[in-house]
Amino acid sequence: MAGMSGGDDDDVISAINITPFVDIILVVLIIFMVTATYIVQSQIPIDLPKAASGQAEVSTTLAFQVTSEGQYAMDGEFLSLDAIAEQVRAQAGEDAELRAVIAADKKVEYGKVIDLVDTIKLNGIAKFALNIDRKEEQADGER
Repeated sequence: MAGMSGGDDDDVISAINITPFVDIILVVLIIFMVTATYIVQSQIPIDLPKAASGQAEVSTTLAFQVTSEGQYAMDGEFLSLDAIAEQVRAQAGEDAELRAVIAADKKVEYGKVIDLVDTIKLNGIAKFALNIDRKEEQADGER
């Protein structure tokens, strides 16, 4: 009786094999990471200006767009400046760290963008960023 040879096939399996579960979760995580960048992009087509000094996108709660026709949109929904002011005021009251990202077509008048920035800042959002497309690196002499 030094050792038992063979096993008893009638024993209850009490261990759970989690390897298939982990594999499925990793595949779902990879799919989420790949599609997350497509979900975040605005649904309104905007021709963004290019800049070489832009930083990575900030995590945002509100996304604003100004189309080439001068229309304003908030999170993909076209609104007037008054409606934007109401919604910003309501959401800024709930979250003090609320941030905004403004994407304006490069053909838009400067004053339209300033009107939107003023509306956002006057109604409670202090932190905002301007969305750009990164410019290709230029040689030091070229500008």
